[in-house]
Amino acid sequence: MEEEILGFIVYLHNVKRMSANTEMSYKRDLAKLKGFLEEQGIQGIEKVTPTTLNSYILYLEKKQFAAATISRNIASMKAFFHYLWKEGKVEGDLTEMLKPPKIVRRPPEILTMEEVVRLLEQPGGNSPKEMRDKAMLELLYATGIRVTELISLKEVDVNLPMGYIICRDSNKERTIPFGGKAKEALVRYLEQSRQALSSGKGTNVLFTNCSGKPMSRQGFWKIIKNYAKKAGITADITPHTLRHSFAAHLVENGADLRSVQEMLGHSDISTTQVYANMNHSRIKEVYARAHPRT
Repeated sequence: MEEEILGFIVYLHNVKRMSANTEMSYKRDLAKLKGFLEEQGIQGIEKVTPTTLNSYILYLEKKQFAAATISRNIASMKAFFHYLWKEGKVEGDLTEMLKPPKIVRRPPEILTMEEVVRLLEQPGGNSPKEMRDKAMLELLYATGIRVTELISLKEVDVNLPMGYIICRDSNKERTIPFGGKAKEALVRYLEQSRQALSSGKGTNVLFTNCSGKPMSRQGFWKIIKNYAKKAGITADITPHTLRHSFAAHLVENGADLRSVQEMLGHSDISTTQVYANMNHSRIKEVYARAHPRT
């Protein structure tokens, strides 16, 4: 099955032009499926049946994986086995009868503006690491980009005089502005910190770890968790929390959804609509508390 998975990933890259992050997600999901099938004594793709695939879904449910995680795994399986069917490696679509579980969509976790300020003020020292961390946090909140996009930025993607960055994903790119606070932190980082961290290795990645290598998702996750704790934020904060907070605060302060959609890189505006719905709920809550005749 390893060979088929590799062929599928090549297909996603060359034909579907998927992003590296999406390819990695498919590869990870299918590797877990492969491990499960091998534990059941199923080595070759020709031995897989709809029943065995359904058994895998039941296994995920028994392990109490979230409905969203199970749905994503089903989507990965459907894409993979449909590809195998088209390639003539299996007879029929083995995933045709698989149904994703119903997902109860919860509003995204966001920070208050006061919490964001407290978080961004935590790396306030003069060490190269704190200057880097300050620049990363400020830029993340200023632009709402994904953590993968943040750690993939190169120096050439940042236009300091004009105050914008360029995010590239597969064959798409988008331009996102940033404000004075982020610019100030970036200038300080680039002039006083980046060379010390990159150890003269000549990398073109904007943010590096303390060894001069590109920052990892896990590395930045630890950074943001550490500063959230120092800021006294009790919410289970992740890098995506700042992305949600960026969008929610923009909408709350009057930004139109189309502009927010473009900055976030959402292909469907219904994904962005959740921030407007959150704002409407908050307005109703304020009205109920404050209006004298409610």
